[in-house]
Amino acid sequence: MNNQIQKFCDSSMSTIEGWFGRAFGKELNPMYYLGALTVYLFYIVLVSGIYVFVLYESSIFGAWSSLEYMSNELRWSAGIMRSLHRYASDAAIITIFAHMFREFMRDRFRGVRWYSWFTGIPVLWMTALLGISGYWLVWDTMAQYIAIASSEMMDWLPIFTEPMARNFLTSEDMNDRFFTLIAFIHVIGIPIFLVFGVWIHLFRISRSTINPPRGLAIGTLLALVVLSIVYPAVSHEQANLDTIPASVNLDWFYLNIFPLADSWSMGAIWALVWGVSVFLMILPWFPIKKQPPVAVVFPEECNGCGQCEDDCPYSAIEMVKREDDSPYDEVAVVQADHCVSCGICAGSCPSSTPFRKMDPLVTGIDMPDDSIHALRNDTNTVLENLSEDTRMIVYGCAHAANLDQYNNSGTAVITLPCTGMLPASFIDYSLRRGNVDGVFITGCVDNNCHFRHGNNWLDERIDHERKPALRSRVDRNRVHIFRAETSDQKKLGGALDEFRSYLEGYKPDTVEKEETKEVENHD
Repeated sequence: MNNQIQKFCDSSMSTIEGWFGRAFGKELNPMYYLGALTVYLFYIVLVSGIYVFVLYESSIFGAWSSLEYMSNELRWSAGIMRSLHRYASDAAIITIFAHMFREFMRDRFRGVRWYSWFTGIPVLWMTALLGISGYWLVWDTMAQYIAIASSEMMDWLPIFTEPMARNFLTSEDMNDRFFTLIAFIHVIGIPIFLVFGVWIHLFRISRSTINPPRGLAIGTLLALVVLSIVYPAVSHEQANLDTIPASVNLDWFYLNIFPLADSWSMGAIWALVWGVSVFLMILPWFPIKKQPPVAVVFPEECNGCGQCEDDCPYSAIEMVKREDDSPYDEVAVVQADHCVSCGICAGSCPSSTPFRKMDPLVTGIDMPDDSIHALRNDTNTVLENLSEDTRMIVYGCAHAANLDQYNNSGTAVITLPCTGMLPASFIDYSLRRGNVDGVFITGCVDNNCHFRHGNNWLDERIDHERKPALRSRVDRNRVHIFRAETSDQKKLGGALDEFRSYLEGYKPDTVEKEETKEVENHD
């Protein structure tokens, strides 16, 4: 995308996410868990569907009457479950499209990320087919309408020896085996393909989040239950193939294409379906995203610890057995077609410490265009340019709030591809140089990292929960973390001013002077 267009899209998406954040709180913002919410809704659909299917009678005359019995005679048990099944299915379509829209606006569907987008389109269509087949099982006038329209669409394809629509000419043409077939497709057939589709969709993503936070999950379920009670799902009149339905109230989330059959030719409808599908699937290559150079491994500096493999959010690194005379058993290998050039691996490498005397500084794994050596040089340069009485350095993310406006004689700014690229040792290094009073960390907000886990990994390194961790000798009072999206510029400016005021009145703890001379040397 054009940079200006991308900035507009990012800003717009941040604004939308901000609205939801104010309503639900940042920890439970549904915009951060659209994929996980979709899977959770699939769980609800599965459980409620099994419950309803136990009481369902798969026959011509029993299908409609069994559902009517559930809705009227067993309203507070089976009736609610039927409605829950319906509304959870609708909600799943909403979250799928919202998920697609968000990834598009954030430009997370091109380049290496094409795979997840491309494999997500079949999941969308399988979900749609699952919903359509479910409406057939109701066998009311709406089911009759979509059954006839569907059969006419299928007959246009050269795959049947006999026209499928002949099965719906009169009531005598139908039999119970039809419902057995549709029930099998709806309950077993499509769900199996859907499970594999979701698995393939998540194949390249490590630590994929498939469960939303407990509070969001409970709130979603309660909202659906309340909706099921207030507006219970009901059937139309029982289907009668000897008559033509006068009118039906469609579920527009799943059945929006069927009204076109009244005025369009079947060929035109299929052209639309396939056209939209192909357009969505090839969208990641229009235009082709220029991918930055991928991570590079320097075997002589790699000790085979596996931390980079563990931290990589896209399974782009694997540890393989060494074939040289190194004392270490394994070495990291980068799968270039999986790497998004986030730099998180460089931040996780124990060799990525600025205290080393090596020049140029070479680490076990690094980014060609954003090396740890360049980061050390940039840090030294910006710190030397500080001149005010109270000085601080800000490390931020290129995909979060813009930091250029805060760069001045009292504030040094360094922007990284992801804050997860920042080794925790750079915080110690900046403070121990003696030309800065505090270190300010910003970037993507919690649960919304552009590269999924970068901000979390840095936070855990600082909190000694993840290796390589920040040394305990560092005065944490001089380190401040404030996450800010592109829509949080004013809040970020206020946080910087507040931290500066704090530093002006802060008296650091006494530190043994000989410690300031200590240097880590891994050569």
